Amino acid sequence: MKVRRLSINNFRGISSGQVDFQDHTLLVGGNNIGKSTVCEALDLTLGPERLFRRPVIDEHDFHGGNYLSEKNEPVEIVIRVVLTDLSEEAERRFYRHLRRWHDPSGQFVDDMGEGPEAADAEGTVWALPIIFVGRYERDEDDFIGNTFFDHPVEESDEEDPSEQKLGGGRKVFGRDQKRLCGFIFLRTLRTGSRALSLQRGSLLDTVLRLSGNGMSEMWEQTLTELRGLDPAIGEIEQLKKIREEIRKRLARFVNLSAGDEATAFFASDLTRDHLRDVVRLFLAAQPAAHQLPFQKLGTGSVNMLVFALLTFIADLKGQQSVIFAMEEPEIALPPHTQRRVGQFVLSEMGQAIVTSHSPYIIEQFEPDQIVALNRDDAGTLSSRNVTLGEIKLKKYRRERRQMAEAILSRAVIVVEGATEAALFPVTSELLERFREEAYEHIDLSGVSIFNAGSDKEVPPFGPFFKTLGKPAFAFYDKQEDEPDEVVAARLADFKQVWESPEKGIEDVLISEMPVATLRRFLESAKNRDDYPVDKGTIEDGMSDEDIKRITRAVLKVRKGDNQPYAALLIAECLTEAELPETIVTILDTVHASLSHAAATPPQNEDGESEVPGANTV
Repeated sequence: MKVRRLSINNFRGISSGQVDFQDHTLLVGGNNIGKSTVCEALDLTLGPERLFRRPVIDEHDFHGGNYLSEKNEPVEIVIRVVLTDLSEEAERRFYRHLRRWHDPSGQFVDDMGEGPEAADAEGTVWALPIIFVGRYERDEDDFIGNTFFDHPVEESDEEDPSEQKLGGGRKVFGRDQKRLCGFIFLRTLRTGSRALSLQRGSLLDTVLRLSGNGMSEMWEQTLTELRGLDPAIGEIEQLKKIREEIRKRLARFVNLSAGDEATAFFASDLTRDHLRDVVRLFLAAQPAAHQLPFQKLGTGSVNMLVFALLTFIADLKGQQSVIFAMEEPEIALPPHTQRRVGQFVLSEMGQAIVTSHSPYIIEQFEPDQIVALNRDDAGTLSSRNVTLGEIKLKKYRRERRQMAEAILSRAVIVVEGATEAALFPVTSELLERFREEAYEHIDLSGVSIFNAGSDKEVPPFGPFFKTLGKPAFAFYDKQEDEPDEVVAARLADFKQVWESPEKGIEDVLISEMPVATLRRFLESAKNRDDYPVDKGTIEDGMSDEDIKRITRAVLKVRKGDNQPYAALLIAECLTEAELPETIVTILDTVHASLSHAAATPPQNEDGESEVPGANTV
């Protein structure tokens, strides 16, 4: 069973919205876009234990906190889920509530108006629609909510006794039915002590229940043994004296039972619920051999313990029937562990729904499994499935890490090579230093520098980043010919494009930076082990033209290395005036765009950009 579609109305920060899921789905988007809300909505609708928490919902679960309308009527939270890829057992058990679903168009067949023959068209499958409805109940002064089948049916003699009715003709989609869905939700940041306790609905409780090891008998036996401890806790010398004093003093006012058993000490309240609260898992983690309560371990160890239990639950349920939602699994985990977690989930679970800010997680998803979320000021959630367009899948896979970082960014600057990619971060660092609080480094503002590999490879990334809803900027070498219609159309998807004023980036730097800076660079670089001595070395009294010639030759021969010499040249700048104007202009424009200070560069009377080398497309 898999989640195919989620529709949300009036839930938390989302006034309305819809998300279509793939088999495995990676949800990406900025902070506070709604990724966690999507996962919480799925848990509220599908989680077997979620509705047994009290309260089920509260005031803050309603969009804008508005649980009453202007007419003082209850406002409803409505969450709809369409489930496909149903198992034979699910089809047999829920057959009266199923609808035919045309997967290519994402519609129910009976909504398409194409006649009964459409029910057997290619791509048509059985789907189970369910709905969560929550609202404020005035008579009870409480908030209520429940999940229902979203396909009301007429009464039948073949009623499923496990289906409870609750108003409106809908039947409750209860705990037993939800368990058949196999939905598991891992909230990494909010797992807390409850997940690893034995409280109802916790992971350990779920493991015990699925194992079929007789939980009722276990609790009865535990309570009996606690009551009959020999020696009893109350026989501890200090406690025994207190018992005697209490018995003697209390007997003056209350008729106690005769004998020593009138007072006692026990390890708990001797109830199931209290044992669930107080029983704790202890572990000894290397290098220490001493056992500690799990909550005393490091955050990473606790998170991995949670994940280990979830894999156990998945095994007990049958992995391929599990819908596994994970919220930022990378928290407190090193990169290699993040990769292992991602690989396990994608290979072993029936469906994985993941939110992440880690490139080590994101890079494991194929592009058609990535869904970009966005939310406007009115709370309307939108989603886009990523399409590569004319970018070859082979290139995407080869550039997975770089792609993942760009997907996580607020904006992208696409450049044509490693030298350009190295220039922007170091220039941004110096601008931040020179301007103090008047400029924010691109890392802090969420800008990613993407190396396309060549000037010909830059244009196709415009449409790609546009589908992700990210503002993308492009900078590449001066072209001999005007772009043809196809290339121009691709460039139009960038927010802004800069064509270099020179044929090569080395010429841009030499023409836009003072000779004094070039001299400092050559003086510093000549002592490096990788300095290309055959290209010339700075000497006293050398002319400006010789300095430029040697600098150009050195930059070109050390172009595209892990640390291009161009970045070392920029690092020699002592003032903002020494920085290359073209690079500074691009950074300023991107900074202004993200700060909403300016949408486009200033224009002259003819409507042309006054920023050197800039063309708004």
